[in-house]
Amino acid sequence: MLIRTLQNWLVVAALLFLSGVGTSWAEPLSTQDYDEISRLRSMRGFAAEDVNQLIEQVNKAGERGLPTESLANKVKEGLAKGVEPKRIDPVLRQMVNHFETAQEVLRETGSHGVAEGSRQRAVEMMAEAFSRGATAEEVRELARLSEGGRQKVTQEMLAAGAKSLAVMKEGRIPSKDGAALVSEGLRHGYRPSELIDLSRDVKRHGSEFQDGRASIQALREQVSRGERGDRLFREDRSGSGGGDRGDRGGRGDSGRDRLDRSDRSGHSERPDRPEKLDRSDHSGSGRDR
Repeated sequence: MLIRTLQNWLVVAALLFLSGVGTSWAEPLSTQDYDEISRLRSMRGFAAEDVNQLIEQVNKAGERGLPTESLANKVKEGLAKGVEPKRIDPVLRQMVNHFETAQEVLRETGSHGVAEGSRQRAVEMMAEAFSRGATAEEVRELARLSEGGRQKVTQEMLAAGAKSLAVMKEGRIPSKDGAALVSEGLRHGYRPSELIDLSRDVKRHGSEFQDGRASIQALREQVSRGERGDRLFREDRSGSGGGDRGDRGGRGDSGRDRLDRSDRSGHSERPDRPEKLDRSDHSGSGRDR
């Protein structure tokens, strides 16, 4: 096992040297991940040649500066579930494509004023946004709309904004409306976690926005006035739907939209995973997990 591991590392090092890629940003498969994948392959009885093709995909992605940890985790997840390598392959390729698009868009927006931040985290979050329905053009527009705010937008903030937009679209919020709200949050210094929480709240109350009981424009105006995301959906405890959010003593403000958050615990937003892996039952049929 040790000799095989050393051989794998030597091959990767040689490829990096020949391609002229600096090891400062290349991220080949770690020894720990390689050993774990080999163990799972042996346990499931899959051919080494088939699994090695998956490992090669991960290593090539690392050579291009793409994050390999989540790719390796997807391989391990599939093998642990007994999914055949040939069925893991297209899932892995889709993930790599999303990473490449994310890296390209972040590089492009960086040349237009978006500040650098945690590059790997930004690439991973942006790739998730694409996997959940956001498009590169929407992200470019989001970056444009976010210019000139109180705080310089970083790559990680933009990636969080892209994911937030994707989550809102899952809640059937039009892309244009979602982008306007998210960009307002970015312009007013919303942290990535605040943007994600805001999008989950909007998705949770999606039906209220669709039937007119709530308004994205009203939320945007509140954000533009400096109100933070954790106050936008505060529960109204007055019983009448007209109490002021900042005062529970009975002073009403009927001009503001009210959104009930009391059902939060029963409707938590869970990230969908388009890159799903089917469990193989070795009979030709699989079941989505």
